[in-house]
Amino acid sequence: MRTIGKAVLTAVCGAALLLLALPGVSAAAEHGAHDMDIGEKIFSGKVGLWTAEARLVDMKAQRERSGVSAGTAARFAGKRHLMLFLTDPATGKPAAEAAGKVVVTGPDKASSSNVTLVPMGGHIGADVGMPTPGKYTFKAEIESAGKKGSAMFSYMLK
Repeated sequence: MRTIGKAVLTAVCGAALLLLALPGVSAAAEHGAHDMDIGEKIFSGKVGLWTAEARLVDMKAQRERSGVSAGTAARFAGKRHLMLFLTDPATGKPAAEAAGKVVVTGPDKASSSNVTLVPMGGHIGADVGMPTPGKYTFKAEIESAGKKGSAMFSYMLK
């Protein structure tokens, strides 16, 4: 029993070391930016006192790249994952316990209800429906450590 436990521990530690040896993985993990190379950057600027970057991930395309079946990937058509990275400009560290809401207005001017942005590792995010091509406007309201901020930005879906 003890030998199996040591073997598992050795395998886990070895796998962790291999991951850290991959180019960019250790640097990204060190800065909490492991997701910042995923998706398309749609906003870079200020949200209240924070420096922010918003990225949009096409969930269907992401699933297709991961090798899932076409049927499974098709279930994600028209859905995007909005990721919002907030950084405290004074410390350069991610905003602590950030959360918020975002209203997405599509090309037909129909607004979704307030979508809750939830903490997800190094970002706050939510899945949003973007079924038709055109201009989408995002209005984000964020709160962290008793401070609030907002930003509005847009994205042209082709």
